Amino acid sequence: MHYLAVYDMDKTITRAPTWTPFLIHAAKRRAPWRLALLPLAGLATLGYAAKLLDRGALKQVTQRLMLGDRVSHEAATGLAESYAEDVAHTNTLEGARTRIAADRAAGYRLVMATASHGYYAQAIAKRLGFDDVVATQARRNAEGDLLSLIEGENCYGPAKLRMIEAWMQKNGIARGEAQVRAYSDHVSDAPLLGWADEGFAVNAHGPLRKMAVERGWEILDWRG
Repeated sequence: MHYLAVYDMDKTITRAPTWTPFLIHAAKRRAPWRLALLPLAGLATLGYAAKLLDRGALKQVTQRLMLGDRVSHEAATGLAESYAEDVAHTNTLEGARTRIAADRAAGYRLVMATASHGYYAQAIAKRLGFDDVVATQARRNAEGDLLSLIEGENCYGPAKLRMIEAWMQKNGIARGEAQVRAYSDHVSDAPLLGWADEGFAVNAHGPLRKMAVERGWEILDWRG
């Protein structure tokens, strides 16, 4: 039997979302003049709110604005590592750390499943003791440079569950031979929470809290 504990990242493990802070962190170190483009990134966010862009397109537009069309592998790695240090020290909930340690002690394989880009989520996951990461992937060119495009699906909503299932198949883990716990703060992860043997609504916003009560998912709060 395989024991898997699957954790969302933003606002489940972290106090606050990570994408915009990462872009600001990267722009400050790579090209501070790009901080002047933040209002344009804000307009793109309004475009998403108005349903003119989906989440994947929003990621691509804002990355292009704040990092440019291409970032070398070395530069992207450096930005991810320095940002992960910040997240580990200033934006990680102690309650999440405690639960992660408890799942590891109970023999669970720790999997971070996040809509955030894998190139920095991997660095954060490493610092928190995760074994594996399922995340949105960036397209790269032949030289391995990071492009401002998404490769495959944005790891969000039903796509996240599809990507977890693909990861399990790749690793030879049959669903019938796995005991799965899943943790998330947002109703977009309802497919994952319902699919898991144990679903946990963590730091839940209103719609997820209501759904958790209806479906019998345990409600946890790691913010206090």
